[in-house]
Formats: sequence, C-alpha cells, structure tokens
Amino acid sequence: MTLRQLLNGLRLYVREFSGEAAYDRYCERHRRHHPHAPVPTRREYEHMRTRHREANPSSRCC
Repeated sequence: MTLRQLLNGLRLYVREFSGEAAYDRYCERHRRHHPHAPVPTRREYEHMRTRHREANPSSRCC
C-alpha cells in the first residue's frame, strides 16, 4: 500500500466520521430526484437533519 492510498483511505474515513460524506450523498440524491429545485446549503441540511432526528427518535439509552 502506498502512502497516497493510505492518505486517501484516511480522508474517506474522516469524511464519513464527520458527516461530510452524508451531505454529499444527500446533494447527489436531491439533484437526481429534484433537478429544478435548489440544493439546500450544508447549514440548511444539518438543520433539517436535526429536526428529523428530534421528530423521529431512535432507541437510545437516555
């Protein structure tokens, strides 16, 4: 494994961990299903995601 491959793998891991990749996937899906609608900003996306999580809580300890 080269250094470049190692760094690329690390970058992908950090993007998944930070949630940046989720926003990118959302943008791709949004453009595909709603081609004429504007894509929400990252801030708008995070706000929608938070509202969805609060309205639909998953099982957790607290």
